[in-house]
Amino acid sequence: MTPMIRAILLLAATIGFALTPALTPPVAGYDPALFPVQIARPAIQPAGYAFAIWGVIYVWLITHAVFGVWPKRDVPEWDAPRLWLIAAALLGALWLVVSPDYPRSATAVIWAMLAAALGAFLRTPTLPDRWMLSAPIAMLAGWVSAAAAVALGVVLARDGYLPDVVSAVVMLALVLAIAVTVQMRKPAMPVYGLTVIWALAGVIWANRSDNLIVAVIAGSGIAIMVLTILALRKRA
Repeated sequence: MTPMIRAILLLAATIGFALTPALTPPVAGYDPALFPVQIARPAIQPAGYAFAIWGVIYVWLITHAVFGVWPKRDVPEWDAPRLWLIAAALLGALWLVVSPDYPRSATAVIWAMLAAALGAFLRTPTLPDRWMLSAPIAMLAGWVSAAAAVALGVVLARDGYLPDVVSAVVMLALVLAIAVTVQMRKPAMPVYGLTVIWALAGVIWANRSDNLIVAVIAGSGIAIMVLTILALRKRA
């Protein structure tokens, strides 16, 4: 398979991923009726406004894919993450299809999507073409790092494996462990960490009134991510 074919496949997969929400039911979290434990709003779930970041992700990924077809189709740095990014886009579309009716299967899908997104991000050089090559993939990987933990936390709480607040705390620790590890691998691309911070801010806002412990821990996670980004930039 040539780089040009991979570039065209990536463009097609990305456009398909971006169009899938128009063809599937709106996703505002897993349906509580599909679980044995009724929790109206799981503590790990960010406020609704945070999901608006998908609009930015879709536009940026499509722009990236267009540049990848022309004029960057034969540039090795652009070709390196393509297969991983194709997989992430296809898995993202699959998640949108299965999540309304099969939340547990959807959770497995989004963790596979995270693996693909991180695979693409870690194979993408920060330079050259920072804003067209690295940044959109970093934003996708950052958001899915948080989204995968949110999905798992919701399932663990609503299936009764963990109390809601405990599930949220465990998942926040997991997000932070993943995010700090990945950011240390890509110190010159803070877009990844900033996207995780955006997700954590959504958790703070959602829990500011009724789950202060979760809000404080999410705030601590933001502080750790900020310090990590600043320390890595200073070292670089």
